[in-house]
Amino acid sequence: MHAARRLVLEWATRLEFSALERTKLVTAASELGRNTLVHGKGGSMTMSELMRESRVGLQLVFEDSGPGIADIEQALTDGYSSGKSLGLGLGGARRLVNEFEIASTPGEGTRVTVRQWKRR
Repeated sequence: MHAARRLVLEWATRLEFSALERTKLVTAASELGRNTLVHGKGGSMTMSELMRESRVGLQLVFEDSGPGIADIEQALTDGYSSGKSLGLGLGGARRLVNEFEIASTPGEGTRVTVRQWKRR
């Protein structure tokens, strides 16, 4: 998880994201990475640089083959936790990034994709 945060920070710094944008993206990566490890029983993060209409962005995809999420809307609700945490993971991560997508199938796993675009 520390390696993922460090990698996200390095890329966001290289692409000249603002300090606030970097902080938000690294925080989202930390929350989603923790969820992948704890709730998904391990998984992966892939990162790619994006370009859309001359705007630069970063995309992070977290995937696991864990138990999945039966009720995604409930899992995105502030204060909801299936573990012993504060329940800020998914909903908090969603608020920190520009774009957030989640797909999950109970018994098969979860895939969360986030995108952060650099301000012009």
